Amino acid sequence: MDYRNFITIDPNKRGGKPCVRGLRITVYEVLEYIASDMTEKEILDDFPDLTREDLKACIAFAADRERRLMTVPSA
Repeated sequence: MDYRNFITIDPNKRGGKPCVRGLRITVYEVLEYIASDMTEKEILDDFPDLTREDLKACIAFAADRERRLMTVPSA
C-alpha cells in the first residue's frame, strides 16, 4: 500500500496537518482512536467517510515517519 494515495497535506486545512484523503480527519486523530482501543469497526461506524484502507494508510504513514526520524548516536 502506498499511503501517499490516501494521506494529504493542505496548508489551508487543519493547519497543514496530514489528513485522510483531504477530509478534515487527521492522521493523528485516527492513530489516537486506534491507541485508545477503539476497534476498526467502531472507528468506521463513527466516521462513515473513512475506509479500512484509510486506517491502514494512517498506520503506514506513521511507520514511515518514524523510520525517517533521525537517531542520536550513542556516546
